[in-house]
Amino acid sequence: MINTKGKRRGTRYMFSRPFRKHGVVPLATYMRIYKKGDIVDIKGMGTVQKGMPHKCYHGKTGRVYSVTHHAIGIVVNKQVKVKILAKRINVCIERIKHSKSRDSFLKHVKENDQKKKEAKEKGTWVQLKHQPAPPREAHFVRTNGKEPELFEPIPYEFMAR
Repeated sequence: MINTKGKRRGTRYMFSRPFRKHGVVPLATYMRIYKKGDIVDIKGMGTVQKGMPHKCYHGKTGRVYSVTHHAIGIVVNKQVKVKILAKRINVCIERIKHSKSRDSFLKHVKENDQKKKEAKEKGTWVQLKHQPAPPREAHFVRTNGKEPELFEPIPYEFMAR
């Protein structure tokens, strides 16, 4: 039997609901507010059949460009052979959620603003760039009267049968 060309081919597990999460969609899903410019993640859900994105957009992250009563318009990058195209798709809100990819950046910006404000009050300069974690401080290790053992690798010997 050949592979069919259906739009839901190969989505048996992709669009299925998690264990003990079947049935009615929680109302919190519909209460979330999406605004133009928000970054959202797309995740297919087979519970509601209307407003389903194609399987190639499952797991992708995009930006909201339009909000209507029934659907959200999202711009998503899609690779077609060697090109990356910005595709505009309309998806119902059951299939999207706010992305956490930008949270760390926004947290970093907030911390930098706080540091700048404090430095301006003191009249000092502050480092705002990401710094790698420094090496740990030197410290002594107690042996409790025992001699430390020296570990060495076993020398490699080629054994042929």
